[in-house]
Amino acid sequence: MRTALFHVKLLVKRITEDINDTYINDIYINDIKSWKRSDAMRLPGENDDIGAKLSAKYVIIGVSLSALLILGVVFFAKQGQTSLTKPTAGTAKDTAVMAVEHSDTSVTEDSAQSASEKQPDFAVNGSASRMKNIERLYAENKLTASDLDFWDMYPKNEPEFVSGSKEETSEAEDSKNSQTENDKYSQYDEEQQELPENDGKHTLITYANGSEEWVLINPYLEKNTYDFTNLKMKSDKMAYYQEGKSVSYLGADVSKYNEEVDFASLKEAGIDFVMIRLGARGYGSGQIVLDEKFADNIAKASEAGLDIGVYFFSQAITSDEAIEEANFVIQNLQNLQNLNNYKITYPIAFDMEYVKNDKARIEALSRDQKTTITKAFLDTIKNSGYKPMIYGTKEWLIKQVDLTKLTGYDIWLSQQEDVPDYPYQFQMWQYTLEGKVNGAIGDIDLNISFIDYSEK
Repeated sequence: MRTALFHVKLLVKRITEDINDTYINDIYINDIKSWKRSDAMRLPGENDDIGAKLSAKYVIIGVSLSALLILGVVFFAKQGQTSLTKPTAGTAKDTAVMAVEHSDTSVTEDSAQSASEKQPDFAVNGSASRMKNIERLYAENKLTASDLDFWDMYPKNEPEFVSGSKEETSEAEDSKNSQTENDKYSQYDEEQQELPENDGKHTLITYANGSEEWVLINPYLEKNTYDFTNLKMKSDKMAYYQEGKSVSYLGADVSKYNEEVDFASLKEAGIDFVMIRLGARGYGSGQIVLDEKFADNIAKASEAGLDIGVYFFSQAITSDEAIEEANFVIQNLQNLQNLNNYKITYPIAFDMEYVKNDKARIEALSRDQKTTITKAFLDTIKNSGYKPMIYGTKEWLIKQVDLTKLTGYDIWLSQQEDVPDYPYQFQMWQYTLEGKVNGAIGDIDLNISFIDYSEK
């Protein structure tokens, strides 16, 4: 490495001396010419020629130094790569000394020194070897400028793309329309998934004024497990089948508002039980009254061999009034049973509801108040030994009372639909208010019971 630097420095020195000698000679000659010739005799442009010569000499000096610098950088870079695989002078020297130390124990320090003094020759030989390696690398790499041409990487003969062409516009419109359709269907699917009617966790409530509301189904209330595909209707008479056999019981509910009822004909027409209105509290006056036809209806129904249950239309606004109503029912039943041996085999239902086209006493009650009043009536009936039941529409049962506080009581659902969508458990279903049955003049309310209460 030092030898190479020495040669580079020597070369630079020689070039510099040659340039300086030339420069000095030119200056000397020009000075003599100038001395011999006065300014008046000096040729036109002679000073410009001298300046041009000086500028050319400086350019030659700069180009030569730049070339030498580039060669030096390339040389040192190659030398650094070669040094990774070639032993250095120090390594060779150490190797020579180690060889002397291990060759013979009789070798003296003079012999070791003699071996070390041979190192300069080894360094020179090593430099020559590295130069050969550099020449070999240059010889192996035969790449030319054409080999470095990168234009071949682009495809040839591509059709020219004209922005705004008919083909481009058509494809863009088709893509846009397709994307719009996909977005529309995707949005529809997302909306369908978000709709309460599709999540299985909500049920639709329809109010008396026709408005609707999706209500969350309470997961803690018992759900009904009826398979309503097993429902069959024949001549206004509904039946629920299992394994090809009817397992439901057909009933009718009657009051003073029904015209003359032939209970024997009802029995022959397939009616199994009747729910008879016992009495009511006035929705305006608040007075408790006995249904005008109750005694006659219960007597004829019992004589026809029908199973009998009763209901009371309540407008109680306090728990005390509800208990009063329940005791009124119990007292009248006991009086009739003692006199005529009538037997009540079906439940006693609590019927609290709003009044159409008028204002009822209970309209100012909160949901909790209505729930407390309902429970007071049912508990009183139960404690007397009868089977209590709650009557109501889907809206009433879900929105007007709290069923979580009324568990343990049977439900008489009033929903005039082909198939009920009440989500919770119920035992009786009033499926029409306009039934036609032999034995009843005009419309009559019809029901089916999924339980034979006469067996309890």
